[in-house]
Amino acid sequence: MNTYKPLLAVSFFLACTVFPPVSRAQAPVFEVTPVNSSINFDVESSVAIKGTFSKWGATLTFASPELSTGVLEIKIQADSVNTGSGMKDGKLKSKDFFDVKNNPEITFKSTKIVQTGPDTFEVDGDFTIRGVTKQEKLTLAITGKGTGSGTVKGIMAFDRKQYGMNSGIPFIKIADRVEVSVDLKATRVSGPPVNLK
Repeated sequence: MNTYKPLLAVSFFLACTVFPPVSRAQAPVFEVTPVNSSINFDVESSVAIKGTFSKWGATLTFASPELSTGVLEIKIQADSVNTGSGMKDGKLKSKDFFDVKNNPEITFKSTKIVQTGPDTFEVDGDFTIRGVTKQEKLTLAITGKGTGSGTVKGIMAFDRKQYGMNSGIPFIKIADRVEVSVDLKATRVSGPPVNLK
């Protein structure tokens, strides 16, 4: 369960400071219910390495109802990793992987969004882990379009070695590809709907 914030205020997709400011009433404002939301990860390995993060925050702010005016930002407390194994958690928190002592946060901040279908989107953004930042792509799907309430589910895959995570775990063979999934429950609390195709 996410205990990082009691409620996370969100708008629905991106917001960019280059756009002129508008009043809150002109922009969609959403809230995410953390207890019904999650951020998980999965790595192919000889012994299953799957887990979740219990402390994270997500903000999505809008300058207007236009989809292109928003920004999605996710901040994860790296030391809140939970695989169900103390040994695996300890290794992931170490300098060989997340290096939580020197880099306590894992972040994603979107830079562009493209609607690829009636309910699907591709979101490019800056992903930072272990203090290394690279462009990655988050693929999203939404449900409840037009109802004011629904889910935002997405997957992002990255190569751990590009972020300096070159080590392994003793007696466990680990793939380079890491898959991160987000599942956010959102409700529009004010403002107009987001303009979607």
